Amino acid sequence: MKPAARAARSRYEARARIAKALAHSSRLMILEALERRPMCVCELTDLVGADQSTVSKHLALLKQAGLVEDRRDGVMVFYSVKVCCLKGFWECIEGVLSENLKAQQAVLR
Repeated sequence: MKPAARAARSRYEARARIAKALAHSSRLMILEALERRPMCVCELTDLVGADQSTVSKHLALLKQAGLVEDRRDGVMVFYSVKVCCLKGFWECIEGVLSENLKAQQAVLR
């Protein structure tokens, strides 16, 4: 493989890792909540309806993907969104969902 093709492949693989981090409804819920304010794992477990270890694994994956960051405050760890581009991403996704719904409704008519 040529160097340019290798670099392009590497870039797509990096994008795929981020997309994979977004590919779970619980992680999407977590990200949306963290956009509003920093939260600790205990708050997120109630929100997601999962145990602490599961939420911690989701947060670790989101952190590894570069989407969230953490901050210690005594024994508590607070998580927040690290990137500012998620709002536009959610708007894009909602647009796609709206168009899909319109297409489905048109088929049913």
